[in-house]
Amino acid sequence: MSALNVRRAAKSDLPAILGLYAELNAGRVASLARAEALLDRFSAYPDYGLYVAEIGGEVVGTFTLVVLDNIAHWGTPSALVESVVVSALHRGGGIGRGMMHEAARLAGERGCYKLALSSNVDAKPAHAFYEGLGFERYGYSFRLDPPFAPDAEVQP
Repeated sequence: MSALNVRRAAKSDLPAILGLYAELNAGRVASLARAEALLDRFSAYPDYGLYVAEIGGEVVGTFTLVVLDNIAHWGTPSALVESVVVSALHRGGGIGRGMMHEAARLAGERGCYKLALSSNVDAKPAHAFYEGLGFERYGYSFRLDPPFAPDAEVQP
């Protein structure tokens, strides 16, 4: 097997990235034009990166990494990994591990006090994978879907 290369994504990678997302979302993904516009927008956020993992020039995985500046925690940033996908044909071959090692390296390089991610509660194989890398279950993850009106009445 060729060496794994993890790098920032380019526009030319977007069709492959959308193909990876389609594997997890029953084919439902952003249009190529929308993905291109979003990738352009990422340049306004220097610490928001879309990454690909490739073997022999073929994109076989992707993830996003966001480094968040933080006034709490002594002004130390934190990092968040999102949208982690490895092609079904390449799972179990160390690609996800390589991607997470790169995410951790980048977070460490920025001096982050933590590297966090969330995973669907039903994704048991993913949980085992992350725990095998040393991630610990910590706290709870909550979400609110639109419309965003959790409790309109706020009492002083």
